[in-house]
Amino acid sequence: MIIPFLSILLLACGSPEPSSVKDSTIKKTDPVTNRLSEKEKAYYNNKIELLYSTSLKRTGFNGSILLAKKGEIVFEDYRGLINFKTKEAITANSTFHLASVSKTFTATVILHLMEQGKINLEDEVEKYLPNFPYHNITIKNLLTHRSGLPKYDHFMDGTRTEVVMVKNKKGKMIKRIRTFKVPIAITGLLSNQSLLAYMVQYKPAIESMPNRRYSYCNTNYSMLALIVEKITKRTFSDYMRDSVFKQLGMTNSFIFSINDTANYVPSYNYNNAPFKLEKLDCIYGDKNVYSTVRDLLKWDQALYEGKFVRLETMNMAYQPYSHEKKGQKNYGLGWHLYINPPDPTVVYHNGWWHGNNTVFKRLISDSATVIILGNKFNRSIWTAGKMSSVFTGRPDTTQLEQ
Repeated sequence: MIIPFLSILLLACGSPEPSSVKDSTIKKTDPVTNRLSEKEKAYYNNKIELLYSTSLKRTGFNGSILLAKKGEIVFEDYRGLINFKTKEAITANSTFHLASVSKTFTATVILHLMEQGKINLEDEVEKYLPNFPYHNITIKNLLTHRSGLPKYDHFMDGTRTEVVMVKNKKGKMIKRIRTFKVPIAITGLLSNQSLLAYMVQYKPAIESMPNRRYSYCNTNYSMLALIVEKITKRTFSDYMRDSVFKQLGMTNSFIFSINDTANYVPSYNYNNAPFKLEKLDCIYGDKNVYSTVRDLLKWDQALYEGKFVRLETMNMAYQPYSHEKKGQKNYGLGWHLYINPPDPTVVYHNGWWHGNNTVFKRLISDSATVIILGNKFNRSIWTAGKMSSVFTGRPDTTQLEQ
């Protein structure tokens, strides 16, 4: 409740920009004529500093934070240690595991390949992965989490989920998720290739038929990374390094894979206990982009400016594709969406893996961005994404996916 209250308190003082509802479609802007004045920068910095102090500093935040407007940094801070063993301090060059924010890269690379004519979103997965054991699942189904595939982080960890129909107290049949244990047939560190081989051999049961419903599933994006490798004939790590990170000047970004285990730096639980390298830690596509807040701002700006894919393509990525349930939350092509007309759509992705939790929130109608990266588990990081209220002139009461 602290952040909404503070947002109301701060915004009562007024904002230097109009708070009227804007079109959420991306339009290319002139970076020179749209620069912020020093007065505007100071306004945002002062307001954010107060929210930051009450929402993150007091909770023991260990990580990096950056907020930007029109591509210009209006607030930035680095706090704590990147390596608790060596006592190395966090700096602007410290890389963090982005967890599921990584999906924004995998999805956009697929769209990039689509623009090059190398893939069609309606193609079935089997066209690129001939041994793939499930039928009638398209690339678009993977992107939108509508494949019905089982979750590898469940079936490779000894559990499985399924949707069942049960009667509620009123006797009405409703859907419920049931989780139960299954045998584990493989140990050791997994790669994307060994994950696919496991699925081919054991064919874990699907959760639903393709395109029947939305179900957030990391398996989808681990398969997309393999498809990128099949099309480009390069490892996902090498392709991302040369075709994305280098091209966009993201000099501190890389993909963590099974070849990098000797350089693994753990993340930490809330009690400072390190997370050891585990079986699922080397699977990429759904996670395992390592980056910095400044590199993420370069990614953010490349998407705003159409440097990697066309703006029309990105606008397609920001459309909702799941309509079986009413509500304000939806999913595009690699992005969570918060849709609450007449307010502009909020485009975002949060992440969690072990002690890493992350926020990448984009107010595209305001050209504003909130980036928070932490390597010590702290739920307040996700809530702190509401600091975006300083850009909109309205208090943020949303509850977004973790």
